[in-house]
Amino acid sequence: MILTADTTAAAISTAPVIEVRNVSKAYGEKIAVDDVTFAMPPDAILGLLGPNGAGKTSLIRMITTITVPDSGEILFQGTHLNGYHPTQIGYLPEERGLYKQMYVGEQLLYLAQLKGLSAAEAESRARDWLGKFELEGQWKKKVDELSKGMQQQVQFIATVIHDPKLLILDEPFSGLDPVNANRMRAEILRLHASGTAVIFSTHRMEQVEELCEYIVLIDHGRNILQGKVSDIRRQFVENRYRLAYHGEALPAALGERYELLNPTVSTVDIQLKPGEDGNDLLRTLLALDIRIQGFQELLPSLNEIFIKRVSVVD
Repeated sequence: MILTADTTAAAISTAPVIEVRNVSKAYGEKIAVDDVTFAMPPDAILGLLGPNGAGKTSLIRMITTITVPDSGEILFQGTHLNGYHPTQIGYLPEERGLYKQMYVGEQLLYLAQLKGLSAAEAESRARDWLGKFELEGQWKKKVDELSKGMQQQVQFIATVIHDPKLLILDEPFSGLDPVNANRMRAEILRLHASGTAVIFSTHRMEQVEELCEYIVLIDHGRNILQGKVSDIRRQFVENRYRLAYHGEALPAALGERYELLNPTVSTVDIQLKPGEDGNDLLRTLLALDIRIQGFQELLPSLNEIFIKRVSVVD
């Protein structure tokens, strides 16, 4: 096969954005990352999850080339990580790192040029991004004169100003009010839609369910669960259904046959035993002449799965 520019570009577009192969990292006797393997699909926002001390930050530092693996390898779009790749990555760490005494505009220009932008391009992009966050008037203010939320928005701008191929966000919404959190969320989704790959690390499982299509769960340095969010939630179903009904109290016969959970005046969760079927339950409800307003299988939340998997490993 003869490789052309078009075939090379096609190969890059279909290759995993990040591929981690049997990566391990120790600090003295402490094993921070233990034989981790996963591939990040090119079209997914990936949630990198795990309890405190699980190894997420150590893994991120290797992906961003801050540190190197003791063993294993990491590939960026099919190529082994090298000194060029940090210019293609934007990293927003949980611990923010702006220079407090620098002016906002001066800082954005400096950081953008470190990523390879010309002075003119850096200023154009910086002013454009500040406008998106309604921070145009902060150009000549020092960072420590800004509120915590404003500082976080400025650091986000510094993270994305060079149009990175890969964006790594560690607790990006921490400290933001709902309006600015929604604004940042919209910009993250816009960047992703335009082709930027996103790794999203957080302890907030509801944010993961909202944003991420694919997750990797790390605990004690090992990846213990990975895959599409929808597939994982299906994998952990507990044969439980929610019934919404109208009318008087439910017939006693229903409680005699099934375990009823979380009852309210109009809803109840029904736990089936192994081997029982939702269709049989629905036929039973109809036979008991219950006025059904809604009937659905309950899928476990990512928070429930997180607690279950981490508890099992512990």
